[in-house]
Amino acid sequence: MGKIKNALISVSDKENLKIVLQTLSKNKINIISSGGTFKLIKKIGFSCEEVSEYTGFEEMLDGRVKTLHPKIHSGILFERDKKTHKKQMKKKQFEPIDLVIVNFYPFKETVKKTSNKNRIIENIDIGGPSMVRAAAKNFKDVTIITDKEDYYELIDELEKFKGKTSLNFRNKMASKAFGLTAYYDSVVSEWFNRDIGLKFPDSKIFFGKKIDQLRYGENPHQKSSIYINSLKNNDINLQQLSGKDLSYNNYNDIFAGLDILFSNLNSPSTVIIKHANPCGVSSNKSPLRSFLNAKASDPISAFGGIVACNYKISDKIAKEISKTFFEVVLAKGFEKNALKIFKKKKNMRIIDVSKFNYESNTTVKFFDSCFLLQEKDDLVFHKKKLRCVTKIKPSNKEFKDIEFAFRVCKYVKSNAIVIVKDNSTVGIGAGQQNRLDSCKIATQKAKKFQPSQLVNSVAASDAFFPFADGIKTLIDAGIKTIVQPGGSIRDKEVIEAANKAKIKMIFTGTRHFNH
Repeated sequence: MGKIKNALISVSDKENLKIVLQTLSKNKINIISSGGTFKLIKKIGFSCEEVSEYTGFEEMLDGRVKTLHPKIHSGILFERDKKTHKKQMKKKQFEPIDLVIVNFYPFKETVKKTSNKNRIIENIDIGGPSMVRAAAKNFKDVTIITDKEDYYELIDELEKFKGKTSLNFRNKMASKAFGLTAYYDSVVSEWFNRDIGLKFPDSKIFFGKKIDQLRYGENPHQKSSIYINSLKNNDINLQQLSGKDLSYNNYNDIFAGLDILFSNLNSPSTVIIKHANPCGVSSNKSPLRSFLNAKASDPISAFGGIVACNYKISDKIAKEISKTFFEVVLAKGFEKNALKIFKKKKNMRIIDVSKFNYESNTTVKFFDSCFLLQEKDDLVFHKKKLRCVTKIKPSNKEFKDIEFAFRVCKYVKSNAIVIVKDNSTVGIGAGQQNRLDSCKIATQKAKKFQPSQLVNSVAASDAFFPFADGIKTLIDAGIKTIVQPGGSIRDKEVIEAANKAKIKMIFTGTRHFNH
């Protein structure tokens, strides 16, 4: 690449621009600019030619057309070693543009600030992405800078190579530039999809902004990072107050815990997660009792898990939590003394989730070069479709546990069985290849940790019982009410077994597989 002669600068984010201008001036590089960028460059004392003066074409359509001009794009796309290009540029008397510094209209920031559709649309940048794509395509001859964080490396390049830049640097910046244009377009695309309520477009584009490089992935030999995919936020709004950096597995468990915590559990509630599965969930008017009940569900699995609470943690609750080793504690605030208690455990991550909000209504699973996209499972059941299929009917009090059990069940990995008493889990059987094994695990845990709570308890199944053996296991353990979707060809056999045991059974007509 020859020495940079002309630079075009057009930036919405004008921070740190002065340090670049000083280096450009030092290297006697001509500057072309427009709008607010032009005014700022002149104001801080650097010479600059306005785009309309450079092209001989005035801005029009309220500034929508200013850099969209053959003189600009020819200058950027001109291949310096091509004879036909040289001839055409000479004939038109067009100058090459060797350096382009551009960042875009703040579309995402506008979406965050307003719901005014006209304002949002006016902040869709057209000229900026066009110039960036052109410069990135022609990186062999043109340097493209799209991030103010790269100003210092640009300055180093110009100083090291005496007004030039290296091909490696231009190649790297081009890659980053195409990443930005793709990201920007995908944000705009997602806004349009959400605006018209289109969940499953013909072409689905995901955007993500890197938040952090994690220590490693699920295992130490795997690399990992976390990204934000949001139109409304620049962060995931999990405020870490203390403890080590979060790992991939921590985040995986945190998200599993938040799913349950924000699923309309109205009373003070505690969720304990281990390996992305709940091992204890409890709602109680007493936050302390809610934690104690959740832990009692499976105290062995709770060790090394995460605790998620939808209430502010007091010092009394903090003392109880501190009796067990937990990797992470999530809550809607912490009292001052509670924080002091937790900070004594330097490795325990303490996170305030007060500002966390859900945004998307879909979930996605990737596999190599394809992915599955679906709506979130926001339904517990349709109350009008509930059907008691046994002779004995549940009471209103039992119905509260029926709903609680079936709600928790949809967050447990399939096949799932959840046993509940008084809005607290008593036993959970998760992730088995057959439902009978899940029934056995749930009842075994309940018998081991809370045998007295099994009497008159409620069991929920995420899908129908294909045979009566599963419900017989539950009945033998002392369960008196079972809630399940129904729909098996052996429903009649299952109902007969329930009636014979004089228990209650509810069919919801709603399945909750969670794979």
